[in-house]
Amino acid sequence: MKTYVGSGDRGRTSLLSGERVEKSHGRIEAIGDVDELNSLLGALIAALPEKEGELRAALQGIQADLFHVGAWLATSSGSPTLEMLHEIGPDHTKALEAAIDRIEAALPPLRSFILPGGHPSAAWAHIARAVCRRAERQVLRLAAPESTERLNSVIAYLNRLSDYLFVIARFCNSLHGIPDEVWQK
Repeated sequence: MKTYVGSGDRGRTSLLSGERVEKSHGRIEAIGDVDELNSLLGALIAALPEKEGELRAALQGIQADLFHVGAWLATSSGSPTLEMLHEIGPDHTKALEAAIDRIEAALPPLRSFILPGGHPSAAWAHIARAVCRRAERQVLRLAAPESTERLNSVIAYLNRLSDYLFVIARFCNSLHGIPDEVWQK
C-alpha cells in the first residue's frame, strides 16, 4: 500500500464509511485530535523506563483503543460499517477507573493543584492529558447534533482517560523520585 494517494490534495478526505468530507469537518478534527493523543502516548511510552513493562503494555492497549475510537469517529451514523467496529463501551471506562484507583493507592494523597511537569515521562503524560481533553471537547461538538450511545461511550472513555493520564503523570514523577510541583497561588 502506498503512503500517499493524492486523493486529499484538494482539501477533502474519505471517512471509513465511504463519504467524502472537507478536511476541516468536525469528524476529521476529532479524528486528528485522537491521532495526536495516540502519538503523544507513543512519546510517553518511549520516555518510560524499560522496567515499566506493565505500564507500557497498558498504554499500548489504550493506543489500540484509540484506533478503535478513530474508526468510530470515521464512520457516519447508519452506516453498515458500524457493525464491523470494535465497541468502546462502559467496560473500557471501568477498566480505566480500576487502573486509576490502583495507581492512586500507591501515591501520596493530593491536597492541592499541581503544575504539569517534572520528569520528562510525566510531562508527556500531562501533554497527552491536555490533548485528550481537547479530543473530548471535539467529540462533544460532534455529538451535539448527533447524540448516539456510541459517541456518548467515546466521550465517557476520553473523559476517564484524561483522569488516568493525570494519575500516570503523578506516578511517573513518583517513579523517578520527583515530587509533584504544588501550584502556589
